[in-house]
Amino acid sequence: MLRDRVEEALNSIRPALQADGGDVTLVEVTDDGIVRVQLQGACSGCPSSQITLAMGIERAIKEKVPEIKEVLSI
Repeated sequence: MLRDRVEEALNSIRPALQADGGDVTLVEVTDDGIVRVQLQGACSGCPSSQITLAMGIERAIKEKVPEIKEVLSI
């Protein structure tokens, strides 16, 4: 299942986020390949959160689940 594979990808990056006082929650995986996540803790108000989203979270997801087109933060 696509959602399970995305969750596995998030679990691979989650320790790095938690080490900085943050976390990420998977909100939705759409049928057209869009993933929506919610940044939590220190990540939610961090000025670098968009970099974390693009370079960390999105990259980790797309490496493990290449059919994902985009990762958005809500």
